[in-house]
Amino acid sequence: MTVAKLVPVLEAATAGGYGVLAVNIVNGLTLRAVVDAAEELRAPVIVQTSVKTVLSQGIPETMSMYRHAAERATVPVVLHLDHCTDRNVLLDCLKAGWGSVLFDCSGRTLEEATEQTKQVVREARSFGADVEGEIEGITGVEDGVGSDDKSELYPLDDAVRFIRETGIDCFAPAIGNAHGDYPQLPNLDVDRVDSLVDATGLPMALHGGSGLSDDQFRDLISRGCAKVNISTALKQAYIDAHRDFLAENPDCHEPLTLMAFVSSRVSMVAQGLIKVFGSEGRVA
Repeated sequence: MTVAKLVPVLEAATAGGYGVLAVNIVNGLTLRAVVDAAEELRAPVIVQTSVKTVLSQGIPETMSMYRHAAERATVPVVLHLDHCTDRNVLLDCLKAGWGSVLFDCSGRTLEEATEQTKQVVREARSFGADVEGEIEGITGVEDGVGSDDKSELYPLDDAVRFIRETGIDCFAPAIGNAHGDYPQLPNLDVDRVDSLVDATGLPMALHGGSGLSDDQFRDLISRGCAKVNISTALKQAYIDAHRDFLAENPDCHEPLTLMAFVSSRVSMVAQGLIKVFGSEGRVA
């Protein structure tokens, strides 16, 4: 059984100088494809669910799928709730057994964000779960969460104070990254990652990973981005695989054949990212 916790997985990644794929799954097929990819390459993996996905599938159903996949896996598999602004949904997921949650406070004042996150950390600890914090909005909309407007960046001292006072386990900084597709490679504020890691010793979560170059991934991971979020790339692979298969096989009416093709495509994307992040072969 390898139902894993976030903190030990990120601690090992930080010590080993690699990044852990944190990928947003959308259903049982993508969940199994991602876990199979991690097993094939002997890598830890963080399976993420958006609030939209959780509410669509149901909390008990999502947890059941995850436990079935994780308990038969031979690599660490973390279940993480991504970008949750609703304390009620967050608490329901913690009660159901999510191992970690991102409490997104980017729409709140710093004072309110600090107080609310402290409460979430206390709640999470009572369930043995870990917490990722966010106070600066990552540009772009993902699963109905976020905004295309640039968020105000807090001074470094404020961000460090938030991290220390709340007791979070991982922090998601805004460094010029964005959810969705990039029209061109972004100019990222890598120095901000250095400063936050130096001041707090905390692992950083890189959001908006889809579309960054391999060199950008490796550079940011070397600076302390131990958790690397991917969502758009997996969704695109999932949808495009359906289109490609049906275009090439217009007369096929066997769903299992289609599903096997789609699963293979999703697994290939996950394996490629695992290799870039340096986490291949990190699990004995």
